[in-house]
Amino acid sequence: QVQLVESGGGLVQPGGSLRLSCVASGKILSISDMGWYRQAPGKQRELVARITTGANTNYADSVKGRFTISRDNAKNTVYLQMNSLNPDDTAVYYCEADIAPDSGLGYLNAYWGQGTLVPVSS
Repeated sequence: QVQLVESGGGLVQPGGSLRLSCVASGKILSISDMGWYRQAPGKQRELVARITTGANTNYADSVKGRFTISRDNAKNTVYLQMNSLNPDDTAVYYCEADIAPDSGLGYLNAYWGQGTLVPVSS
C-alpha cells in the first residue's frame, strides 16, 4: 500500500527552473535511498540523481551543476531542483524510493511514482 506521488512538473522555458517533489505515503517502516529518474521520448529510463540516508548524492554527468537532489525525512519527501533547463531535459521524471513497508513481507523494496511530465520548450 506504499505509494509515491510526484508533483511540480509542467512546461518550462529553456534556461528556466523547476522544483519537483515526491511524497511517499502508506504504511512505511523506513525509507533508505531515494532518487530521481527520467525517460525522454524514444529513450530508455536513466538515472538523474540519488541521495542516500547519509545525505550523500550522485548525479548523472548531464545534470551535474544544474540539478540538486534533497530530502526531508520528516515529510517522507524527496525533491529535485532543476536549474538551467534545456530541451534535452524534456522527459517524464520518476521518483524512486527504497522502502521497508510496515505490512506484508517487510523487506526493502523499490517503489516508483507514476511520473510527472517536464517539457522544456519555448
